[in-house]
Amino acid sequence: MKKIIFAMAMLAAMPAFAEDNVLTEQEQREGWKLLWDGKTTNGWRGAKLQTFPTKGWRIEDGVLKVEAANGAESGNGGDIVTDKTYHNFILKVDFKITEGANSGIKYFVDPDMNQGEGSAIGCEFQILDDLRHPDAKLGVKGNRKLASLYDLIPAPEQKPFDITTWNTATVIVKGNHVEHWLNGVKMLEYERNTQEWNALVAYSKYKNWPNFGNRDGRILLQDHGNEVWFKNVKIKEL
Repeated sequence: MKKIIFAMAMLAAMPAFAEDNVLTEQEQREGWKLLWDGKTTNGWRGAKLQTFPTKGWRIEDGVLKVEAANGAESGNGGDIVTDKTYHNFILKVDFKITEGANSGIKYFVDPDMNQGEGSAIGCEFQILDDLRHPDAKLGVKGNRKLASLYDLIPAPEQKPFDITTWNTATVIVKGNHVEHWLNGVKMLEYERNTQEWNALVAYSKYKNWPNFGNRDGRILLQDHGNEVWFKNVKIKEL
């Protein structure tokens, strides 16, 4: 746990003027890797495709954009996932949303678990305009709001977020211990592969997915039909 706390302190200390989609010398020494290079689709594919989507996603000026599709979940390009699966890691993603937008960053994703309509299944760091999107009023005790573990664990009602600028989502996985951070502030933590975790899943929308959240998987950026922007997608395997 001390290593995780130290890693978060190092994240907070990173200079704000660092070039987008480029690792600093310090990050390189610490073992960080770019999950997205800021220029190509290398390392990614559609969650339900063998290649990157031909529509719905656009790379522009170092930003990976999800194009609007009238709010239809995965109704345009669909979700994208990493080629690789991951075990223990710190994932860091800068994101910016438009008013009323819904999206998410998922992990422990197995694309083969869901080949039907809608988004691929996995644990989700929820990205949402809590003030304008109706999903914020659904779920239990706010567990579908920004930075929550979607439909499972709510983030605090008060959170460091500004819809007018870029924000940073961080997910830390160390064994069964998982944390969500937003702009350098811890929002929640949980232990998977436990009796309590399995009971929580049993009362969620994921109850019919065997062993949900208990296995390693891919990382996913969601197409929920709203315009959302991503950059500086980085990972440090632990």
